[in-house]
Amino acid sequence: MASTKLSYRGTLSKTDPQQKPVLFIGQVKHLASLKYDDVKCKLEPRVSEEVFTSAIASLHPSPTDTCSLYLNLATVAALPVKCSRHNTPSRAHAVTRLVRNCSVGVDESIVVVCERSDAYASACAVARAFPIYNRKTSQSSNTVTHVNIEFIIVPSLCSKASEDCASNVELSADELESFDHAAVGIRLAARIVDTPCNEMNVDHFLEEIKSVGASLNITPVIIRGEELQTKGMGGIYGVGKAATVPPALAVLSHTPPGAHATVAWVGKGIVYDTGGLSIKGKTSMPGMKRDCGGAAGILGAFYAAVKANFTQNLHAVFCLAENAVGPNSTKPDDIHTLYSGCTVEINNTDAEGRLVLSDGVVYAHRDLKANIILDMATLTGAQGVATGKYHAAVLSNNGDWEENTVQAGQVSGDLVFPIPYSPELHFSEFASAVADMKNSVADRNNAQSSCAGLFIGAHLGFDFPGAWMHVDMASPVNCGERATGYGVALLTTLFGDFCKSPLIKEIAPKLDCLKQGSVTKKQRRN
Repeated sequence: MASTKLSYRGTLSKTDPQQKPVLFIGQVKHLASLKYDDVKCKLEPRVSEEVFTSAIASLHPSPTDTCSLYLNLATVAALPVKCSRHNTPSRAHAVTRLVRNCSVGVDESIVVVCERSDAYASACAVARAFPIYNRKTSQSSNTVTHVNIEFIIVPSLCSKASEDCASNVELSADELESFDHAAVGIRLAARIVDTPCNEMNVDHFLEEIKSVGASLNITPVIIRGEELQTKGMGGIYGVGKAATVPPALAVLSHTPPGAHATVAWVGKGIVYDTGGLSIKGKTSMPGMKRDCGGAAGILGAFYAAVKANFTQNLHAVFCLAENAVGPNSTKPDDIHTLYSGCTVEINNTDAEGRLVLSDGVVYAHRDLKANIILDMATLTGAQGVATGKYHAAVLSNNGDWEENTVQAGQVSGDLVFPIPYSPELHFSEFASAVADMKNSVADRNNAQSSCAGLFIGAHLGFDFPGAWMHVDMASPVNCGERATGYGVALLTTLFGDFCKSPLIKEIAPKLDCLKQGSVTKKQRRN
């Protein structure tokens, strides 16, 4: 199978566009600040200074624009001028589209012209343009294409003194290495999500977890099949028991010395979702290979975070199952006891993600002693209605962490927007006459995505003293027919203050309260 190897560099290498095509990409104001002498090593002898200057002057993005400098072998591409307050300043989505459209499929260079604060998001955006999974027989050769992503960091047009803005324009070797690790994580997550269930069932997913663990010298803990039921994990077991390949809960743990906080990332890994006996229709079932997007994103993020020398305890919990139809399928009206001890009346077998995640977050708190828990899932189709194709939805019991997640989304390119957290208004949707709760709402017009998240939070407990975040990324998990690797950039940035990469620490939300060993909540108005 043909593959593409990405390499990130902080300086420009000398190449001839005839031999190695080049794409320059950036905002017009940044491209216009370039001097020909700074970039001629990528253009000579094919492109003159006059041609380069004229091409930059001709760019009028609406929303983007491109101009050829030399055939299709040297191109300059302009990002959108406008960027609203809920978008990412890096214009990451436009970066991915332009790279995908302008790449020529051979050994090439991509020169990203941006401010330092946008470099990480831009690096991640470029990685998304080069998916790995492919079963086309016309591309079955074992050739490797090399793509160099090279950065020109321009001074920020900020309010600080110009010398402060220009003081950190260079990218260090450690920072470029963090780009490499993030790209590996993003492309790993996207490959898992793009792979169909006949090649990515629970067995295969566990092998991916073991492989990542081996690369980090970590052995996963795996609870599987009947052992799940024995331990009381009725959510994961009940969802996956009908499948030929048994369900599993797997955990990768990074426990460095000196840690004072314990973070758990819990991922929904439904390798295929038929809907169970509440079966999906023929038009809504295709694409359900992507229902493991939360777990895939967490696996990629865990790899990148540990490689970035994560300083706190970090656990990645994977809730893996295939929601299949068979003689052992869970039936509507069945009652399952979850790991929390709560009983759940099943009124919709297609609301399965919340069941597996409920077991996962309780395991994170009870067994792993996590005081900061984030679960991520392709949980509801309603998420796309609520926050759209680009923004995931975040639901949290903690206002500070909600703001941190939104901030991390903007600087990483994995956008997020809050949805209402109001258990006293919404949790009654799950009322049951015969169990502690049902698993699906009574009124589908009442904040569906919030309710689905609250179901998970209810098993952790609405009085949970730590911080809990639920990220529903059902729509951002893919763009068209390709996975995006969503979540890797978000999580590594959200918890970047716990990493040792200088650039990621710069752009990450500051977690000062946690460095003092506490998890605070914003005061609630009574």
